Amino acid sequence: MRINLLQQLAKFGNTFTVNEVIKELKIPREVLWVLLSRLEQQGRIERIEKGKYMVIPLGVEKGKYTLNEFTLGNIVVDPCIIAYWSALHHHGLTEQIPLTIFIQTTSRKKKQNLKIFGIPYKIIRVKPEKIFGTEKLWLDETEILITNKEKTIVDCLDKPKYAGGIIEVAKALQEKSIDLEKIKDYAIELNNSAVTRRLGYLCDKLEIPIELDYNKMKKYLKKVRNYIPLDPTMPHEGSKDTKWQVIVNWDEYD
Repeated sequence: MRINLLQQLAKFGNTFTVNEVIKELKIPREVLWVLLSRLEQQGRIERIEKGKYMVIPLGVEKGKYTLNEFTLGNIVVDPCIIAYWSALHHHGLTEQIPLTIFIQTTSRKKKQNLKIFGIPYKIIRVKPEKIFGTEKLWLDETEILITNKEKTIVDCLDKPKYAGGIIEVAKALQEKSIDLEKIKDYAIELNNSAVTRRLGYLCDKLEIPIELDYNKMKKYLKKVRNYIPLDPTMPHEGSKDTKWQVIVNWDEYD
């Protein structure tokens, strides 16, 4: 029965959930838990989190095999979109290697901070309208969604704390491979004035030729009473840029 179950689990790929096995294979939940427990003891599968497992290939010792970090994240929450600092690094937009895997989703997750096989994961829930600008990766025979370069930068302007700070975003903005027109369109679509204000200030400061229509924003900015920090991860102290209404609180770099 255990061998037969392993063969049937192969149809789910490298990972599976208890619920999808029950649905597809029609195995009673109580019986399945016993079978999975035995397979885990034998080193044929390994638990990722409650009700979610990874299949260990034949001939590989348990504890010496794992899947790509993005693949493991893909089973933790649905939808799963690799984003923020993790996407910055994947796209080569930062030299810093994040120790945490950042996942964007629209789903509720009881725990936003997880550890899977010693790797920290951060789950960030966003509104459905913020999900756009993604592309597909194939890892471990699994389709993974990740934000594209431009959406990654815009998301990091939205939440710099998940990007290593505004300096990492500023560096990414200066990469020649990014599409500035797409950056502008995504910033507008995200519909967050903080994003546009941070983007406007950085583009002015770094002399990045992006055509933000400041004249159209003047009327709106006049109604904005508060100044936002350029970098929310830093103390909210510094000079004030009256054009974009941001507190310039970053450590500039050469």
